[in-house]
Amino acid sequence: MILEVPKHTIRTHLAPLPIGPYSQGIVAGNTLYTAGQIPLDPATGQLVEGDIRVQTARVLANLEAILDAAGFRMADVVKATIFLADMGDFAAMNAVYGATFAEPFPVRSTVQAARLPAGALLEIDLVAVRD
Repeated sequence: MILEVPKHTIRTHLAPLPIGPYSQGIVAGNTLYTAGQIPLDPATGQLVEGDIRVQTARVLANLEAILDAAGFRMADVVKATIFLADMGDFAAMNAVYGATFAEPFPVRSTVQAARLPAGALLEIDLVAVRD
């Protein structure tokens, strides 16, 4: 017997709208999976100008908007994957990231990517679970 889990897409204008064949987020059961977010301003669709701190704050704001649209909170996040264009930006990114989440912190993977969309300095995707 195959058990099908109901799923639905999340779409909010408070985060950058998809520019390809993907969803901002998918809720499957009690779990939300977000698409990777880069530091695009949802109002203009343009990459925000600034250093890794500015770009990290924008990415996390975009992700929080997707979480909120799905009825989740940052406290529901259990997993984050971070792609950095330059691992030398890790400490500055981590300072902004660390101020956004509280204990128990989500598990996390951070890798350096050869190239990210639109020349972004980072991309982050999340997995969140709610009771």
